[in-house]
Amino acid sequence: QAQLRESGGDSVRPGGSLRLSCTLSEYTYSTYCMGWFRQPPGREREGVATVDSDGRLNYRDSVKGRFTIDNAGDTLYLQMDDVRPEDTSIYFCAATPLWSPDDCHKLRPNFKYWGQGTQVTVSA
Repeated sequence: QAQLRESGGDSVRPGGSLRLSCTLSEYTYSTYCMGWFRQPPGREREGVATVDSDGRLNYRDSVKGRFTIDNAGDTLYLQMDDVRPEDTSIYFCAATPLWSPDDCHKLRPNFKYWGQGTQVTVSA
């Protein structure tokens, strides 16, 4: 059973930066689709950014140009720049086998493995 653990959540002022990390272990598939999701208070979980084992990326429109997803080895990152109050949320990382690139990058929360989440709060 794959395990994911997020870290890096914090309180930050608008316009500031934050870098989230997610370590993946016990993952046995040869391909992957990995992503960052968030769930603002009182709202459904939503996709933020995805990356697959072939190097394809996708971003939610509201974070394009501000957030960057990347991975190195068994760690997934989300660089968050120019953060806004509406970015306040619990952020989750997730992983699933890359069955379909189209499905991977639809930003839907239908991934197989999930972390516990890390809180990001953006306020003055």
